[in-house]
Amino acid sequence: MGVLELLPDSAAIEDGELALGGVRATALADELGTPLVVYCEQTLRARARAYREAAPAATVLYGSKAFPNLALLALFAEEGLGADVSTLGELELALRAGVPGERIVVHGNNKSDEELRRAAEADVWLVVLDAEDEVERAAAAGVRRVLVRVTPGIDPDTHDAIKTGHRGSKFGLPPEQALPAVARARELGLDVQGLHVHLGSQLLDVSPARFSVDWLAGFAAECRSELDWTPAVVDVGGGLGIRYTETDAAPSIDGFARTIVDRVERAWTLQGLPAPKVVFEPGRSLVGEAGVTLYRVGVVKRSSDTTTYVAVDGGMSDNPRPQLYEARFSCLLANRAGEAASGTYTVCGKHCESGDVLVERARLPEPVRGDLLAVAATGAYTLAMASNYNAVPRPAAALVGDGAARLIRRRETLDDLLALET
Repeated sequence: MGVLELLPDSAAIEDGELALGGVRATALADELGTPLVVYCEQTLRARARAYREAAPAATVLYGSKAFPNLALLALFAEEGLGADVSTLGELELALRAGVPGERIVVHGNNKSDEELRRAAEADVWLVVLDAEDEVERAAAAGVRRVLVRVTPGIDPDTHDAIKTGHRGSKFGLPPEQALPAVARARELGLDVQGLHVHLGSQLLDVSPARFSVDWLAGFAAECRSELDWTPAVVDVGGGLGIRYTETDAAPSIDGFARTIVDRVERAWTLQGLPAPKVVFEPGRSLVGEAGVTLYRVGVVKRSSDTTTYVAVDGGMSDNPRPQLYEARFSCLLANRAGEAASGTYTVCGKHCESGDVLVERARLPEPVRGDLLAVAATGAYTLAMASNYNAVPRPAAALVGDGAARLIRRRETLDDLLALET
């Protein structure tokens, strides 16, 4: 049962059935319907505490784009985390979840004047300047404290669509533009507290992050030389990857965070710079492994000698990552989790696309209509990126722990979709 290693910390097999947070998956599906994204509270808190314990002097912000949700934002706030937001919607969610403004950092490569004004009104800790014209616009909006996002030109080993620190990225400023941006921001009276760098998402190797820290220390030394200014804050972004299949290998949160903190201390010392405050912005590594999506099996169809499709009642509308990033997932039959696999199946969705495939080679007991399929590690960038393709309402989400479940996002209805029509 290698897939169990990819499930939340509380996952267990009870009388042949998958249980999450002490609640059987079949009971969750019967009560709340499917598709259903189930989050394990134990796992969420454990991941948050792993960051805090590995880097107690650092500030940790939940990268809310992974799943912007009131309950999760509030839970992480209880654990001492702040929020990294990139839109007006994410900012409002964080504020309404009770995240204090002094623990919110506002990002975005194309911030509107409204977003800048709202950030100023909320007196957020930092706004990350991402473009040259944003310097004047942020000052005019009343923003007080800022970071400048720098693009180091480092190309990590991840999918092209989720790289952000390479030359030519739509995010941040290359060094030849970042230096004048720092100078101009200071001229306008903005409190430029530091620098920001982020390489990309689903990073499974710590080396590029180490390189980015070394590069950033060199750039900070250039800022000192050219501007007589040194960053008091260094935001190293997020991006730590997780395991989606049994063959994946990912750094531990503890190992990753300690490596970065130690590298910052070393690199800044070598440059003769005062040690900065380090900021982490994890998203996927906080919520990815905590989430499991439950689907009901429908049609089981043998389409060729080598392919048998197992169709479920969701698909690319609730999890577009296989189509967007060629992402791979793992699954099991939650109601028959104790049975041995008898074959290899292709798990597909119900949408009108041949590419609507969730798991290409799933080893399962022979599925039948009505079985309950659990897809592991769907807590990040799945429901957050969900759509209403084919006019399919988006799924519900639940939080489980200590033998109880509560709804944290209700299921959309057809009435919800029709309410938008005029």
